[in-house]
Amino acid sequence: MVVEFAGLGPAPFAGMMLADMGARVIRIDRPPARAAHSGGMAGLTARRSDVLARGRESIALDLKRPEAREAALKLIERADILIEGFRPGVMESLGLGPEVCLARRPSLVYGRVTGWGQSGPLAHTAGHDINYSALAGTLHSSARRDQPPTPTPGFIGDFGGGGMLLAFGVLAALIQARESGQGQVVDAAICDGAALLAALIYGWRSAGLWNAQAGTNNGDGGAHFYDVYACADGKYVSVGAMEPQFYALLREKCGLGEAEFDAQWDASKWPELKMRVAEVFRRKTRAQWCELLEGTDACFAPVLDLDEAPRHPHNLARGTFVQADGITQPAPAPRFSRTPPARCRPVGETGADTRSLLAELGYDDAAIGAVLEGPAAGKGRAGN
Repeated sequence: MVVEFAGLGPAPFAGMMLADMGARVIRIDRPPARAAHSGGMAGLTARRSDVLARGRESIALDLKRPEAREAALKLIERADILIEGFRPGVMESLGLGPEVCLARRPSLVYGRVTGWGQSGPLAHTAGHDINYSALAGTLHSSARRDQPPTPTPGFIGDFGGGGMLLAFGVLAALIQARESGQGQVVDAAICDGAALLAALIYGWRSAGLWNAQAGTNNGDGGAHFYDVYACADGKYVSVGAMEPQFYALLREKCGLGEAEFDAQWDASKWPELKMRVAEVFRRKTRAQWCELLEGTDACFAPVLDLDEAPRHPHNLARGTFVQADGITQPAPAPRFSRTPPARCRPVGETGADTRSLLAELGYDDAAIGAVLEGPAAGKGRAGN
């Protein structure tokens, strides 16, 4: 069982991944404002569109109240994993830091994801994905030559370097906990994870195979055979024909037979060759290029938007996208041969499982009232 403290970005993404793989994930949400309950469908619709929250049970607790905090600890006593994404010190201020939780559940894996990590000069400062990937060196690689880097919406930092790193970390720690009986804290810093994603490039850089100037390398749009090109209809295609046999096929299909293209790896010629290739791709529409190149070994794919991608035949055949509660969203991944993940469950309303979960913990009606509303709602004592 996983207990997740509701937050933004990487922690919910990790919780979604674990829920997708079959874990029971109980999300401790903040109590919704009374207005949200009486405001029609607006709040509910927003909740249902939060794909990162799919597959959870939700318990709404005001953790500033002792009764609610004790209920959270009772959940944690039964958990294998806890995940949270607050700034360092926030969980401690709530009385739910690692020392307290591990005292109640010694085998607990306590997963923490932050931007800068639990330690270091920047640990307590605010930031977002763009800042973490900038400091890790990865944002720099998204630039065109002599152009500023292009921010990516969370892909490098929050989700790849943060949430996915946290999910990997807590599962690795869970294996160790089951061997030793001892839990531990997993410190997943988005900045660390963003740097980790660039491991190959840092290796290339050390060997002189990657230039410091962005947009001049073979994998960042510097090369004519690895870039995105505009078509006659204003849409885009991607090519990545690095290997000689794939490059030869791309040349054959696109009519790039001039001798200048023979020196594939002469970087001094790349800017001129890129202009030549760009001119060729502007002669046809994206659909025409797909008809010619898609399904070949020319290392080609159309650049699809978020509406087009779910409708592409390859994605349809693999079920890469699914619908849950009318929301089109990525399907759980990766795939398993023996234990495929269940269908995506829709996002429930905040706090929908509060009373049933408290009852599961042994609370009677009076005790549930005390947890949710205070002594005025009735006094009671928790059960087991």
